[in-house]
Amino acid sequence: MQDFKYYAPTEVVFGKDAEEHLVEMINKYGGKKVLVHYGGHSAERSGLLASVREKLNAAEIAFVELGGVKPNPRLTLVHEGIELCRKENVDFILAVGGGSVIDSSKAIGYGVKYDGDVWDIYARKYVPTEMLPVGVILTIPAAGSEMSDSSVITKEDGDLKIGYSNNICRPKFAIMNPVRTFTLPPYQTACGATDIMMHTMERYFGKVDDMTLIDNIAEALMRTVKDSVFHVLKNPEDYRNRACIMWASSLGHNDLTGDRSYADFATHQIEHELSAMFDVAHGAGLAAVWPSWARYVMDENVSRFARFAVNVMGVPNDFTDTKATAMAGVEAVEKFYRAIGMPTNIHELIGREITDDEIKELARKCSHDDGRTIGGFKKLDRHDMEEIYKMAR
Repeated sequence: MQDFKYYAPTEVVFGKDAEEHLVEMINKYGGKKVLVHYGGHSAERSGLLASVREKLNAAEIAFVELGGVKPNPRLTLVHEGIELCRKENVDFILAVGGGSVIDSSKAIGYGVKYDGDVWDIYARKYVPTEMLPVGVILTIPAAGSEMSDSSVITKEDGDLKIGYSNNICRPKFAIMNPVRTFTLPPYQTACGATDIMMHTMERYFGKVDDMTLIDNIAEALMRTVKDSVFHVLKNPEDYRNRACIMWASSLGHNDLTGDRSYADFATHQIEHELSAMFDVAHGAGLAAVWPSWARYVMDENVSRFARFAVNVMGVPNDFTDTKATAMAGVEAVEKFYRAIGMPTNIHELIGREITDDEIKELARKCSHDDGRTIGGFKKLDRHDMEEIYKMAR
């Protein structure tokens, strides 16, 4: 076992009647005037927003609303939310949606308590010590933001997509009702499953590989999501498997499956530039680049990839050739992605050939103009990033 710190303060209410505890949770965490923050029309069509309004009105909890969050949440809407919260004296933010809504809510929470531009926080120019509290009604299991210390925001000027982590942004509560995921489109369901598994894969392929208990938990989580996604794609109202996926979303990114200080997260950094440039779904972008990353770094620890192949992807172990087992595991991941409708290269992701100039620009941004390396499994510089983009093209 490695030394680690573990902090997961979010209170979870899980199950078919979870939303009935909304008022209780808001009162418990001091909300007097609430910003209800959400995305598009699905929350309205499903009746969830109407239910939220009814509960808040019945409890005489004042609230204002701000919708319009898009995938890869935009800084402009964050600015709008900050202005609205200040104008209306909001003291609590309720995120109704998935990771994009939650990340936008976290950014608004930071910004209300900061006199400067909230982008300073994501640009690492300011470290916040306070923010408005955030609660969550989760409708899209994927990002794990409902229990994590992370948020990712896209600045339209320059197509910059940057994540920031700070324990103060962990939501106070997360209400999770798997029934709310029954109507998710198949593509969104598959993207979510990919993202959930990737959060654990980024930890699994980290700096260390001797966390016996954690490795076993991580492998079980990845196997469960891999199996459950086929059930819900076949039967969208399969409660048991929807519940497995929803809970895995939280466990995959609340550090239970590994301390982020030992993790890799290079694939996430490489993908962030793709979704910033092409505005693609995050989960699909991860699927498009991970196999190329895996082949590029595999020789750093082939045995680790072989264990993943056998224990997660079900590949027979070729005891005479560890590298062959490891490669078969990567091929099994690609087969899995194709089976659930995910891309396995950038051409499939964006619908056309990516140009050399675009690849160079992606690598430039990902490396912060040669100002950083990424990854824990293998340190990657700008040249490495460019090579992975080329392999994934």
